[in-house]
Parts: sequence; C-alpha cells; structure tokens
Amino acid sequence: MTAVDPARGPSLKDAVRDHWEREICGTRYGTSAERRLYFGEIEESRYEIEPYIPAFARFEEGRDRRVLEIGVGAGSDFSQWVKHGAIATGVDLTDAAIRLTREHLETLELDTSQVNLRVADAEKLPFDDASFDIVYSWGVLHHSPDTEQAFREVSRVLRPGGVFRGMVYHVPSWSGWMVWAMQSLLRGKPFRSVKRSLFDHLESPGTKAYTLEEARKMLARDFTEIRLATRLNPGDLLLIRPSEKYDRPLHHLLFRIYPRWLVRWLGDRFGLNLLIEARRPRSG
Repeated sequence: MTAVDPARGPSLKDAVRDHWEREICGTRYGTSAERRLYFGEIEESRYEIEPYIPAFARFEEGRDRRVLEIGVGAGSDFSQWVKHGAIATGVDLTDAAIRLTREHLETLELDTSQVNLRVADAEKLPFDDASFDIVYSWGVLHHSPDTEQAFREVSRVLRPGGVFRGMVYHVPSWSGWMVWAMQSLLRGKPFRSVKRSLFDHLESPGTKAYTLEEARKMLARDFTEIRLATRLNPGDLLLIRPSEKYDRPLHHLLFRIYPRWLVRWLGDRFGLNLLIEARRPRSG
C-alpha cells in the first residue's frame, strides 16, 4: 500500500506507481491461461495496433550494444532487444512489470546472460554517465511527474553520440479531444483544457502531452539531431480494448459509430503518439 503523508496525501509518483502496479501496460490483451500463449497474445496485439514500433525502434541495431529500456511493461519490446543480441538493461517503476518481464524472457527461453532488469525511477537512473549506446522508452516518460528531469537523465546515461528513441503523448490529437469531450465538455466543464483533461483522466494520474514545439524545446538543452513525428495511436482510432473506466454503454456506442475512415484519411497530424529520435551531443 502507498504510504500517505497526513498533511499532503500520497505523492503523484506514488499514484503513478500504484496505477501501473494494478495493470501492467498491455496486459489486458492477454487472455490465455497458458503462459507462452499469453505473452504471444500481448506481443501480437502490440504490433498489430501499433505496427510502426519495430521500424522505429530498430531492434536489430541493438546487437552487441548497450541498450537501456525505460519502462519495460510486459516485456514485449524488451524481449525484442534480447532476441536481437543486445546487452540489455530494463528498468520500470513497478515491481510487477519487472517480475512479468523476467517471466516473459524465461517463458521464451531466451539467453539472459547479458540481461539486467531492475526497479528504478526514470528521474534518477542508477547508472553511471555514458553507460549506454541506445536508450529506448515507448509511452512512459510522459507519466513521470518531472518529465524534463527524466529526459536529462536519458542524456546523462547515453554515451556521447548515443541515440534516444522514444514516444510521448502529443496534442492536438484525436485522443485528447475525445478525453476532453467525455471528461470535461459532457461534465459541464467546457473551459477545462485538453491537457488538463488528459492529466486527470488518461491512464495514470498526471499524464502529460506535448505540442511539437514544446517537445523540441524540452529536448534542445540535452540533445542534438532531434527528429519528431506524430503517429495515430490505437486510441485515436478506438482500436483499443477499453479499460474499466470506459466500459459503459455510451462508450460502446462511440466505438460503433466512430468515423475511423475519416481519421485515417486525415493522416497522422493529429496522432496521440509523438515519436522522438535524438542524440546526446558528441562533445561538449
């Protein structure tokens, strides 16, 4: 249980940790009692609804290189780094994710002789400067209360010239507008911002989203060769399996009538996923 300060209540980071301890990201897609099939279902669904992940991550570039993944979740991406021969380190804020990822690797009977998994905070990574060639983090750092500090830590642990690839959430986006409509407009609070609606109601408490300009500014202090691109998230297309919060008759109706064809036709400009590739400066 989360420790509570009587004067202040639980911290935001405690609330984030508790959320992901209860439901490890992606596990709602695993239904089989047989563990190999269970992990296969999770992995298959991940790359079916976000098919651009492998091309973006470039798992094959990890061979014989020191790779850090921040936020391993159920271990689908982390297992890809291991399969491709990376010297792979994975961290997560939760014990549950680390346990499940270990089980995932064991179930696949992968060689874990070069694998290190541990609980750690992205805002204070327990690694020396210049420890990694690649740092990867998909949909994680926007949940950290101090996302800017987390990015500073990413740069610190990268070797000079090392590459970061990751994703944070983006606004304006279809998902952002939908959360705002359901949680603010329909609740009589139309002047609450999209960002605030996401902060309060998307996944764990305190989830943030950034414009392209905001993301570039946040990264510019510690990175160079910054490349940004937006992509449609499964939530933008309502291709996700709804969480308990959104498993209501109104939400079921929205899933049926939602104009996915129009969202696809308009392209990735208003996608929730903001893909980032950047390097730690080679000197200085």
